[in-house]
Amino acid sequence: MKRFGYLFLLGIFIQTHVAAQIQEPEDVAMESNEFRNHFYESLKQKGIENYDKAVSALQRCQKLEPNNPVVFFELGKNYLAQKDYKKAYENFEQVTKLDPKNKWAWVGMYDVCYETKDYNQAIIIVKKLIEFKNEYKEDLTSLYMNTQQFDKALVLINELNETVGSNDLRDNYKAAIMKDPKFQGSEISNLLDKIKLNPKDEANYVTLMFLYWDSNQDAKALEIAQRLEKEIPGSDWAQISLFKYHLTKADGTKAVKAMNQILASKKVDNKIRHRVMNEFLLFAKDKPEFDADLQKAISFFENDREVRVAKEIAKFYHSKKNWDQAIRYYEQHLKSEPGDMEAIMLVLDAYSQKPDYVILGERAEGLVESYPLQPQFYYYAGLAYNQQKNFKKAKDLLEIGVDYVVDDKSLETNFYIQLGEAFNGLGDQKKKQEYFVKAEKLMEKKK
Repeated sequence: MKRFGYLFLLGIFIQTHVAAQIQEPEDVAMESNEFRNHFYESLKQKGIENYDKAVSALQRCQKLEPNNPVVFFELGKNYLAQKDYKKAYENFEQVTKLDPKNKWAWVGMYDVCYETKDYNQAIIIVKKLIEFKNEYKEDLTSLYMNTQQFDKALVLINELNETVGSNDLRDNYKAAIMKDPKFQGSEISNLLDKIKLNPKDEANYVTLMFLYWDSNQDAKALEIAQRLEKEIPGSDWAQISLFKYHLTKADGTKAVKAMNQILASKKVDNKIRHRVMNEFLLFAKDKPEFDADLQKAISFFENDREVRVAKEIAKFYHSKKNWDQAIRYYEQHLKSEPGDMEAIMLVLDAYSQKPDYVILGERAEGLVESYPLQPQFYYYAGLAYNQQKNFKKAKDLLEIGVDYVVDDKSLETNFYIQLGEAFNGLGDQKKKQEYFVKAEKLMEKKK
């Protein structure tokens, strides 16, 4: 939930306010030196976080001026710092009774509600704060979500989307609300009315299409896409629904055509372009005839710094244990990002799973030269050379690499197993047994 942190600024405001008032005694309530001395003592004690003494000083002020809102406000701040929420709220509330237009006191009450997670009371306070600053409607939206008043949240989200534009937080809230079918009907009606009122506004068509897709009403989504294309010929947004329609009909050729227009579009945001890409990947994963189209699709994301598409595709194939495709896309990604350590580790794992020990050995040993303190590279090199029966080379690399292992029992265990294999290949049964025993002890500790 968004929260407006004014409390630090308030300290400065109050001190400045009090100082200004002292310069003009006819305008202030602080008429006595005694009051001023106690008040400044409270500010000093609060500044060094000695809140008990600050409260005592303020209580002396209060005896001199029982209805001074500044004193109540400072008491509220000190009690809040002490986490005495009941007293903090009471003092902030007293300020609002004496001075209803004191926004900072309402903020103090809101802070108390926020800290105590009293969201229902916070709603009452925030509605008052909206009178001072419209931005508090964002807070009210979050409060409605926290109290599961989704109908009110939806109304406010739509209002804010209309007046200030959408944002990611509200988009996420709305998506969560729309998962409940009881809210979909009213939202569909709302969007249809908007389309009728302004048939050239693409955004309403798009929102409605996604709403239909998410509720598995693909035919209606297609109908809206066709209406959009009729109103705005060549609309990139219309292609999104057509793309999905062609996929459901397993018409890959038409889906590719629609996808390419979407991916080339400067209107369609990256979130949707990535979604389209992922859906095509799921469709094409077992269809090698679309490999060239997949490659072309990746090219649209070459300058995307947020998501490295080739790497994500590689990870997708990795999860499916399609090692050839995983390796292909990891290597493609590493051409442009050679220092991506996660991708390096994953491609080595893919080579070991395939298995292709020749390339694994070459790649891992090359990486040892570039990153001499990374134990994983020594391990993969040792594994590869053991499998190629080059036990001497495996032993040498593994003995160096195991010294770099820190707080990774699993990797250390694997090193000992491979060292045991290497010494077994070299005919040293004593060393073989020594390392296998070490591996067994570590495995016992993990249980």
